[in-house]
Amino acid sequence: MTIYHFVGIKGSGMSALAGILDDMHFQVQGSDIEKRFFTQKGLEEKGIAILPFDKDNIKEDMTVIAGNAFPDTHEEIEAAKELNIPVIRYPQFLGQFMEKYTSIAVTGAHGKTSTTGLLSHVIQGAKPTSYLIGDGTGRGVEDSEYFVFEACEYKRHFLSYYPDYTIMTNIDFDHPDYFGSIDDVFSAFQEMAMQVKKGIIACGDDEYLQKIQAKVPVIYYGFGEENDFQARHVEKSTEGTTFDVYVRNNHYATFKINGYGDHNIMNSLAVIALCHYEEIPVEVIQSQLLTFEGVKRRFSEKVIGSQVLIDDYAHHPTEIRATIDAANQKYPDRDVIAVFQPHTFTRTQTFLNEFAESLSGADHVYLCDIFGSARENQGKLTINDLLEKIDRAEILTEEGTALLSKHENSVIIFMGAGDVTKFQEAYEKSLQHEVE
Repeated sequence: MTIYHFVGIKGSGMSALAGILDDMHFQVQGSDIEKRFFTQKGLEEKGIAILPFDKDNIKEDMTVIAGNAFPDTHEEIEAAKELNIPVIRYPQFLGQFMEKYTSIAVTGAHGKTSTTGLLSHVIQGAKPTSYLIGDGTGRGVEDSEYFVFEACEYKRHFLSYYPDYTIMTNIDFDHPDYFGSIDDVFSAFQEMAMQVKKGIIACGDDEYLQKIQAKVPVIYYGFGEENDFQARHVEKSTEGTTFDVYVRNNHYATFKINGYGDHNIMNSLAVIALCHYEEIPVEVIQSQLLTFEGVKRRFSEKVIGSQVLIDDYAHHPTEIRATIDAANQKYPDRDVIAVFQPHTFTRTQTFLNEFAESLSGADHVYLCDIFGSARENQGKLTINDLLEKIDRAEILTEEGTALLSKHENSVIIFMGAGDVTKFQEAYEKSLQHEVE
C-alpha cells in the first residue's frame, strides 16, 4: 500500500487533507519546518508522523503531495523525482479526490473558512459528509455522499477544481502580491464559474458577483430584494441573531444562529440556499445552524477575569470591520480593544488607509510588527506607517503584553493571519504570573 507523504504538512489545507486520508485508512506522514503551528495539534492527535524536512524521508513506495509554498527545487521534491515516484501538487490531488462525491467548493475573498465549516456541519445532519476546511480541519467519511471544501483564489489555485456546486461569498481585492487589480480577481472567479457542473450560490449584494456568467444556474442570496434568497426581519441580540428567509419573495422559514454581525447572516444564507437546492429538510437546517460551534481562529473566545479574549484570523480591512462589529453586537457595554498584526508588507502597503479606517471602530488599538510571509520577508514599510494614521493606537511587543491588563471589563481581539496568537499566549502567561 502506498504511503502518502506531505511536503509542508502543517499548511492549513495540507493538514486537513492528511487528516481526511488518515480517516479513510490510508498511510499518511509528512514533513515541515520545526516551528509549531496550530494545525499540527490535529495531526498529533491522529498519530500522523511529522518529520523535519530531509531528502531521506522520501522512499520508493510513496506518493508525494506537495504544498504550493514549496518550489520544485525543494530537496524532498527533487528526491522524489530522482526516485521516479509521483509528485502531485495539493490542488491537483484534491481535484482528483473529490470526483467520487457531490462536491461543493466554497470560495470568496472573505468568509470561506467559516462558511465551509458551517455548510459541512449542516449537511452532516442529513447525509454522510467529508470536508476540508481552511483552518486545518479535515474529516473523511468512507460512505460520504458530499465533499465540502474550501477553495482558495490565491494564484488561481481554485482553477484545479471542477466542483458540482460553488458558493461564492464575495469578490474583493486581496493578495496584492499576486493580483494586479480587482478586475484581475474578478477574471479568476469568472474562470472558476465556468468550471462548475451543477450550480453556483452567489452573494447578490456583491456588485462583482452580479456580473458572473456561467453555464449553470446562478442562485443569489443577500439582504437586497432582488435576491433569490433574502434575509428579512433581522433581530440582533447579545444571544445571537434571528432572521426570516424568503425564497423568491415567499416566506420559507425563520432561522436562529449563534453568530454575530451581518457577515454571519450572509454565510448562513449561502448554506441555507445550497441546502434548499439539495432538498435537505428545513428542520435539519434549523437545528444544525444552532449547534454550530465555529471554526478555529474565527471569533474564538476565552474569558479570563473581567476580560474576554478573542482570537480571529481577520487580516483584511473588510474582515477587521466585520469582527469589531460582531464584538460590539455581542458585548455592547464593553470597550473593544484591537490587537492587530498586519500580514505581509504588500497587503499592508496596499491597504494602509483602509486598515487605519477599519481599526478606528475599536475603542483602542495596539499594533504588532508586520508579519512577513514566506513570499516576502522585507519591505521599506514599518508598523509606524500605520501607527501614524490611527488615533488611540500604540505599538505592542511580545514582552510588553502585560499592559493590556489595564483594560478591565473589555473585549480584547487578537487579529491577524500570521503568528499573532503568540501575543495572546504571552499576555495569558503574564496574567498567570500576576496570580502567582
